[in-house]
Amino acid sequence: MLSAEEWQALRVSVCVAGGSVAISLPFAVPVAWLLVRARFAGRSLLDAFVHLPAVLPPVAIGYLLLVLFGVRGPLGGWLYATFGLRLAFTTAGAALASAVMSFPMMVRAMRLSLEGIHPGLEEAARTLGAGPLDRFLSVTLPLMAPGILAGVVTAFAAGLGEFGAVITFASNIPGETRTLPLALYSAIETPHGEAAAARLATLSIALGFAGLLSAEFLARRLRARLGG
Repeated sequence: MLSAEEWQALRVSVCVAGGSVAISLPFAVPVAWLLVRARFAGRSLLDAFVHLPAVLPPVAIGYLLLVLFGVRGPLGGWLYATFGLRLAFTTAGAALASAVMSFPMMVRAMRLSLEGIHPGLEEAARTLGAGPLDRFLSVTLPLMAPGILAGVVTAFAAGLGEFGAVITFASNIPGETRTLPLALYSAIETPHGEAAAARLATLSIALGFAGLLSAEFLARRLRARLGG
C-alpha cells in the first residue's frame, strides 16, 4: 500500500502530466503540419528547434526555463508583473517543464501520422471548393487523429516520468512539485527508504508501460475505425 505522501506524489504527477499535454497539444498539431506539408525558409531550423529538448540534458532545459520564466526572467518577470502569475517552483511550472521535454515525442507521433495521409485527399477537397481551413478541419485533422491520440498518451506517460527539468525549474516541494520520480529520488536519499523506493519504482514502471500500451492500442483502434 502507498503512504499518504506517495499518493500525494501520484496526484501531483497526474496533474503535471495532464497539464503538460494541455500546454503542448495546441502547438504540436500546427507544428507537425508545418514540418510535413509546408515549404518555407527556415524549416530545417524549426525542425531542429522542436527536437532540441530530445538531445539536450533535461537539467539544461530546466535551467533555461528558470532563466526565461523565473520571476526575474524576461518572460517570467512580465507574467508576474502583469498577471501575478509565477511559474518557477509551482505545479504549473512543473507542467511547463514536462511539456517542453515531451513536445518532440508528441510532434513526432503526429508527423508520422500526417506523412501517411496522401496529399491527393487534400487536393481533392480543394478542387471541390474547400478552403485551407476547411481542408484541414474536415480532411487532415480527422485522418491525423491516430497520431494525435498516440502523441497525447505518449506525452502524458513521459510527463509522469520527467525528472531533470522538473527538479531544476520547479524544485522538489511536497504536495506542489514532488512528482513520482522526485518522490523516488527523495526515498532513495532517505535512510531506510528502500521499501518506499521499491514501491514508487514499481508504480512508475507500471504507469509508463500502461501508457505506451494504451497509446498503441488506441491508435490502432482509431486507425481501424477510420479505415472502416
